[in-house]
Amino acid sequence: MNWAQQYDPLHNALGSTLVAALPVILLLGGITVGRLRIHVAALLGLVAALAVAILVYGMPVRLAAATTVFGAAYGLFPIGWIILNLMFLYQLTVEKGYFMILRSSLATLAPDPRLQVILIAFSLGAFFEGAAGFGTPVAVTSAILIQLGFRPLMASGLSLIANTAPVAFGGLGTPILALSKVTGISELTLSAMIGRQLPWFSLIIPFWVVWAMAGFRGMLEVWPAALTAGLAFAIPQYLVANYHGPWLVDIISAMVSMIAVAVLLRWWRPRRIWPLDGQDQASVAPLTAGYSGKMILRAWTPWLLLTAFLFVWGLPVVKATLNRWSPADFPVPGLHQAIVRTPPVAPVPTAEHPAKPEPALFVRNWLSATGSGILFSAVVAGLVMGLSPARMARIYWETLVRVRFSLITIAAMLALGYVTRFSGTDATLGLALAKTDRLYPFFGTLLGWLGVALTGSDTASNVLFGSLQKITADQLGISPTLMAAANSSGGVMGKMVDAQSIVVASTATNWYGHEGSILRYVFFHSLALAGLMGLLVFLQAYVFPFTRMVPP
Repeated sequence: MNWAQQYDPLHNALGSTLVAALPVILLLGGITVGRLRIHVAALLGLVAALAVAILVYGMPVRLAAATTVFGAAYGLFPIGWIILNLMFLYQLTVEKGYFMILRSSLATLAPDPRLQVILIAFSLGAFFEGAAGFGTPVAVTSAILIQLGFRPLMASGLSLIANTAPVAFGGLGTPILALSKVTGISELTLSAMIGRQLPWFSLIIPFWVVWAMAGFRGMLEVWPAALTAGLAFAIPQYLVANYHGPWLVDIISAMVSMIAVAVLLRWWRPRRIWPLDGQDQASVAPLTAGYSGKMILRAWTPWLLLTAFLFVWGLPVVKATLNRWSPADFPVPGLHQAIVRTPPVAPVPTAEHPAKPEPALFVRNWLSATGSGILFSAVVAGLVMGLSPARMARIYWETLVRVRFSLITIAAMLALGYVTRFSGTDATLGLALAKTDRLYPFFGTLLGWLGVALTGSDTASNVLFGSLQKITADQLGISPTLMAAANSSGGVMGKMVDAQSIVVASTATNWYGHEGSILRYVFFHSLALAGLMGLLVFLQAYVFPFTRMVPP
């Protein structure tokens, strides 16, 4: 017997919405106001989500328990697996002193911290987002920035802000492929629509992130670099998304952006070096003395290997080959196809198209997982750097100990997200936004933002709300393609405030326990950018010539 979700258990829309929001309020309030350690706040939010699901929404205890285990397992694999192995690679480079040399080479190319943020947090981060996703870019770029002298808060916050515009095309287009599955809209059509929304933000994000760092006047001093990085990313993003598809958008755009900035910096530099923490110019000068070209190449080798492995690991033919050696996906006992979504979140069932129970499959792609590619690259890099297997094993154990609380947090956060999804409380929040009638293009975009803030994944948000966006758009006479795309484009702005991304940033910068400070640092930027995206979608829905951007 399947359990059917209900979205107004109190028979009062406002009351049900407030109850559904309680776990999120406790989670965010615990982090920011209560200043709880984030793993404690995540566990508190999980307990609240379970209480609401069981006591208010009537979710059977066995289903709630299975959902919790399913979410926690997904938090550990593949997400925690990525973080653990990426931090392992980072620790190997620190052990050999290569990270210090890497820092110096980057300081030589871009001696001003504002240029480093543009080149590393925006352009390089977008490459890792396109190749891997799942927090990889934030982990890499924040670790690099802190080695360049950035404070942990600034390194974390700026990496999170910069990692927005590429997210919808991350992981070789995974969010868009998932959105296509749940909406039935062609992935090429969705890619084209999103490719007419995000390039505007790709153009402004380099300016925005430097403004957040150095103020308006500080941003104006490096406007040529910000404009170069933004244009060199936005134009390929538009072209590839519209004329090729979602798979290689980020990778191509990021490479063009990095090359363009590097070329610019051969001919142009800002008039003054912007100091970090009130340092004078001499104290932030590049530390290049004594490093030969061969040493710099060695320092970059682990990261070049990582890039190569991630690119190869992301190729569909490689994934398919590796998956042949992995066990089949594992149906979660007692949960797989035991829950049914009901209208208006799901289409009205008919004899030809009956209601489809929700799948609950744990994907056991041990070899093809991104984290496995990172682990293999780290082992190869360690051998190339001259580390023995025994030494690498000891460093791996030390890394596991270092990130243990981060793994607990991510497991708890994903368990919370899965409970809200399978109990239907997420849909209650979504339906509240869907009742905004003509303003729906704006608030529907914020629904995507909410989905990513809750689940930590643009892919998960698209699976969660993609069908609802299409159904509501049809009811209101708005383009379903526009609103499905808006769910993903709006969702990218929520990436910087979800607890999973914040934990990744705090772990990479060795600043675990200060997640509340990071959240406060980025929250305004997240909400402001989401509001701007909502305004763009509103214009695309109703106002000429913006309406011409929507595919027929």
